[in-house]
Amino acid sequence: MHKLSDEQLMDLVVDGDGLALDSLYQRFANSLTRLAQRVVQDRAAAEEIVQETFWRVWKNAESFNVQRGSFRNWVHSINQRLAIDTLRRRKVRPQPARSESEEAQIQVKPDEDMDVPEAAWDSIMAEQLRSAVEELPPEQKRVIDLAYFKGLSRREIAEQTGDPLGTVHTRARLALKKLREMLFLYHFDNMA
Repeated sequence: MHKLSDEQLMDLVVDGDGLALDSLYQRFANSLTRLAQRVVQDRAAAEEIVQETFWRVWKNAESFNVQRGSFRNWVHSINQRLAIDTLRRRKVRPQPARSESEEAQIQVKPDEDMDVPEAAWDSIMAEQLRSAVEELPPEQKRVIDLAYFKGLSRREIAEQTGDPLGTVHTRARLALKKLREMLFLYHFDNMA
């Protein structure tokens, strides 16, 4: 099954093939865990988020539509939403602080299961995204920072910034459009 594309595996998952789901899990679990951990700052919670992500992939497999985007983008968006939801719940119920020694141990402990090429790719993509966000106009950059890196809803952003909700929607839409264009051009330039 490792030779099948993500989308071909999803066709099998729709038909109830658990081995296909396991293959997708093997491909994406490490990168999804790292991404979730960046949001929630907790490895155990990130692993739970990934488990929930794949439960939703299994449960909602029929809703995946390749015409709307790749499996990679679909599963990453599920994972991102779950991570942000987890972060929001924590804001309501604060977690105990870690000691400095626990924090240092977390920072230096390598991940034995890490897929180095995939981690490098994720790091490159994250750096490209950060660079693209830096090029946005300040108002759009602030909306993206608050929405994607702080986990605020657009309504919460409007309340925090004092801007009308419609203005926040417009800034988010324009920022995402610009980011899409910048990242597309970057990849297109590097492929030439």
